[in-house]
Amino acid sequence: MVGYADLRDACRQFGLAGKPLIVHASLKKFGGIHGGPGVLLRALRDSFGGILMPTFTYKTMVTPGVGPPNNGITYGSGRDLNKMAEPFHPAMPPDPLMGALPLQLLHEKDVLRTPHPILSFAGVDVDDILLTQTLFDPLAPIGALAERDGWVLLINVDHSANTSIHYGEKLAGRKQFIRWAVTGGRIVECPGYPGDSTGFNAIEEYLRFHIRRVDLDDGAFLEAVPVKRLLKVTVELLKRNPLALLCQREDCEMCNAVREQN
Repeated sequence: MVGYADLRDACRQFGLAGKPLIVHASLKKFGGIHGGPGVLLRALRDSFGGILMPTFTYKTMVTPGVGPPNNGITYGSGRDLNKMAEPFHPAMPPDPLMGALPLQLLHEKDVLRTPHPILSFAGVDVDDILLTQTLFDPLAPIGALAERDGWVLLINVDHSANTSIHYGEKLAGRKQFIRWAVTGGRIVECPGYPGDSTGFNAIEEYLRFHIRRVDLDDGAFLEAVPVKRLLKVTVELLKRNPLALLCQREDCEMCNAVREQN
């Protein structure tokens, strides 16, 4: 079990004071945190220059009966799930896949959350970054974070959780998708939806000289990589091999749609 001092010291080993970060975290390997997730969040806020996290809400999504071709989705397949879809609202909890830390972030008094009905982000001390998001450019905060010399921080998770790679895919011209969500009593079309991230760990070998890592007890770790470098590596990799970073599942509709495009 770790406490505030352990987490603060680990964060400060990166030497990134004043830098804004996008954080992806799983707390399980810590074996517990004295004081709960709020203690980790306080350590992050005390160590860096702003914190950003995805607060995605997949339960707002619906699948229509028909739609654009090659869109990585089976139309008409979500009738039962459509009935359970909930309209997005600013206090909606992030999907459980996001982990406990984004939910904790939403409890901060000075937090700002974007209004995207599926791909919202939340943060503290990064309002200018968050305000770049639009319905048509949902991953724009990643680009703004890069312009601010921001970093990605992975806490006990691998690159399959690294949302910034999706923005690199977009910059490289990889196919983006359309999804639909319930909001304000109506269904809205949400373009710019990214693909599958299961194959993202293949980028590790191209980033190994740019990653900073701090190891803690019981296999817990923190890894940081600069967003600009991550995007550059992603774009260069996809320009060389348009099929790089795709998963190998034969039934993955999104990755198969990318393959059809190429």
